[in-house]
Amino acid sequence: MSRRLIKVLLINIFIIVFLFGCYPKMQTGSAVSGKRLKFGASYMNMNNPFFVKLNDGIKKVVDSNNGKLIALDSQLDNNKQLAQIDDLIAQKVDMIFLNPVDWKGVKPGLEAASKANIPVIVVDSPVYDDSLVTSTIVSDNYNAGVLCAQDMVKRLNGKGNIVLLEHPTAKSAMDRIEGFVSTIKRYSDINIVMKDNSNGQLEIAMDTMSRIMKNIKSFDAVMCLNDPTAMGVIAALQNSNKKEKVLVYGIDGSEEAIKMIENGSLTATAAQFPYKIGKAAAETALKKLKGEVVETYIKIPVELIDKKNLNKYYEN
Repeated sequence: MSRRLIKVLLINIFIIVFLFGCYPKMQTGSAVSGKRLKFGASYMNMNNPFFVKLNDGIKKVVDSNNGKLIALDSQLDNNKQLAQIDDLIAQKVDMIFLNPVDWKGVKPGLEAASKANIPVIVVDSPVYDDSLVTSTIVSDNYNAGVLCAQDMVKRLNGKGNIVLLEHPTAKSAMDRIEGFVSTIKRYSDINIVMKDNSNGQLEIAMDTMSRIMKNIKSFDAVMCLNDPTAMGVIAALQNSNKKEKVLVYGIDGSEEAIKMIENGSLTATAAQFPYKIGKAAAETALKKLKGEVVETYIKIPVELIDKKNLNKYYEN
């Protein structure tokens, strides 16, 4: 073998070794373009464990693709959320995950993101003008209300007085209550005797329920838009020393709610799967940034949890 050929072979071997040696470094970029992707998220309220788990689902996928996630809490303030969207745009994020405080009021933020060519993926609760977003990923909120209503009707034998606690600016809550109301409408002996707002907050729900009980002495069940509301209702019922048993329903499937089902204070909750929502949202974001076609609407199934199937909940 000539010296020249040996020299060429040695050079080729050196190049191969060098490339393999650099391979781990080459993988430190994102799965999309080699740069580190930056994602922003604005949630309606991070003091709800549901949104913490949803964010965990997003972060897991983002971290595994060497991305950066900036998660913000708008504290149920639409103006604050609009300011957060502007801030994320100024930081030149590649994608925004949005959990809207006000499904109509958030429109200026969506328009600003669109103008900046930053895609938005909506999570948990839809926006009014979904033409301004890439994808909407939510629980089957309407069916969550249906499941609670069906169970309630069965336990009440088709007869009773109901109190509703809602959140009229969050579309997810609106869908849940709509599913519930549309189901019980078929039963003429079941009546809604009071509706009021809790904003999905435990403290507000507790105060609201205490006020309701001063005006309405007799009711058989309370339908709550989420688990924190149900916890506030239960606290108010316990403080009032109400003797007769009242059915209380929540929606989320939080760990706190499961414990209250175990001790008998909460009747049931329509369990959502926030981690799955977050994971699906992040995976959809990556597909979009790769230029792939993504689904515009993804609905994650829900399941009613009560004492009879708690074991199944823990298995999952």
